[in-house]
Amino acid sequence: MDTDARETGRAAHQARIRDQFTRQAVPFSTAPGIKDEAALRLLVEATAAGPADRVLDVACGPGLVCVAFARTVRHAVGIDVTPAMIERARAIQAEQGVGNVSFCVGDVAPLPCASRAFSIVTSRFAFHHLREPAAALAEMTRACRPGGRVALVDVMASPEPEKARAYDRMETLRDPSHVRALTLAEMRGLFEASDLGEPGVTFYRLEAELEGVLSRSFPEPGGADAVREMFRDSLEDDGLGVGARLEDGQIRFAYPIAILVATTP
Repeated sequence: MDTDARETGRAAHQARIRDQFTRQAVPFSTAPGIKDEAALRLLVEATAAGPADRVLDVACGPGLVCVAFARTVRHAVGIDVTPAMIERARAIQAEQGVGNVSFCVGDVAPLPCASRAFSIVTSRFAFHHLREPAAALAEMTRACRPGGRVALVDVMASPEPEKARAYDRMETLRDPSHVRALTLAEMRGLFEASDLGEPGVTFYRLEAELEGVLSRSFPEPGGADAVREMFRDSLEDDGLGVGARLEDGQIRFAYPIAILVATTP
């Protein structure tokens, strides 16, 4: 692909992200699994954050990760490409009465920050929206000082290729800004490619109910019904790799989440 075509594709994808997350700014920030305090604490603890740390959260969305870190660290900075998300993050910061947090609009690659400016650099639930995740992790590594920590949190694709492809089809229907979920092996490979070495990994499952998820989503016309059909089909064989099941007449499932943390050389 030539440079012009790559840039055109990149701009079109960023427009999809801004469109989706402008509409999702409030629903996303209030989703139970997104604002879950135990999951946020798990991330803070996995990075061994302390009072001297300065944190950068990349693709910060509504700023919940920054606010969670702010209770422990010296300062936290959030950056996101969607202005509506930054507005929402500042509103949540004000609601929480947190002073040691700041937010700005900006892209993941390149990051608009100096090299080695932070002791912890994180990104949560963003990499499946990125066309070039390796470039994003390389930028996160550049922004982190030697001996700091780089943390990636995201849903894991099934190691079974057919289930992984089905999951990506479903998620793209639900949210057209979805690109591809990575397997755990692929996420580990990104760390190796960024010279971070083998990361420590913590796992948890983000429980969800299908209709609740769809109520906070903005698919193209007909997309929600297609997602429902894919989930119904997956009840028999876990075809999406998320453990879909029927409980009290509702389809429930769980996103398998990995927190990968490595120390910068």
